[in-house]
Amino acid sequence: MFGYVNVYKPELKMKDFYKYKAYYCGLCKTLKEKYGRFGQMTLSYDMTFLILLLTSLYESETSKLQNRCLVHPVKKHDTLVNEITEYVADMNIALTYHHLLDDWKDEKNLAGLAGAGMLKKHYKEIKKQYPRQCKTIQESLMRLQECEKQGETNLDVVAGCFGELMAELFIYHEDRWEESLRKIGFYLGKYIYILDAYDDMDKDQKHGSYNPLLASKEMSTFVEDCRSILTMMMAECTREFEKLPCLLDIDILHNILYDGVWTKFDEIQKDRDKEGTRI
Repeated sequence: MFGYVNVYKPELKMKDFYKYKAYYCGLCKTLKEKYGRFGQMTLSYDMTFLILLLTSLYESETSKLQNRCLVHPVKKHDTLVNEITEYVADMNIALTYHHLLDDWKDEKNLAGLAGAGMLKKHYKEIKKQYPRQCKTIQESLMRLQECEKQGETNLDVVAGCFGELMAELFIYHEDRWEESLRKIGFYLGKYIYILDAYDDMDKDQKHGSYNPLLASKEMSTFVEDCRSILTMMMAECTREFEKLPCLLDIDILHNILYDGVWTKFDEIQKDRDKEGTRI
């Protein structure tokens, strides 16, 4: 359900793009160091945005390192890491653990069971350190699972479950910025859930899987309605973002929130146009 919150490279200065990649590589490095190769596989652009946002807000002291990796084995590349990177890496693992556990419970997916087993020990440690976030992740995913079992068609209800989950992850400190951060996470979480459902429509219809958008797929205004809903989610998200005193990496943050988040939606539409399957 991740991979939708990214930069829009054509509108980003090269120095900002390389800095964004350095934050991304920093998260990758931290996941590998703390949780091994399997942890590294949970890397996502969406969580990189959270690092950028919280680092900008709290002006966290960031270390610039140079490393080689499997993707860049010859030439060293920049990585940026700080306390926020550590926090986001932990949240990434907590999310992955529950996702894999749900795969086992819902579909008896052996890969899910094996993956959850590999992360169980790590998750217990994360839960001790971040009980508030882990409690919300578990409860929100349970509500989402129940909505899916009941075939819930109210998009606001089902997307709200994931929104509440993301809202909690955005609260690094319970301070005066909590309200705005919670709303940013909530609306961004709803955006991610709805866009993921939109992306998976053809696959879910083919396999008879749950998707809250399938009930209204045949409406003539379906695509425009989906875009309008997504636009409203991002309007609420950016309204709260503009209340924060973020100056560091502001061009990157603006690029993601106003342009980058639409990259995947546009790609989906282009692919459907090429295949002649535009909804």
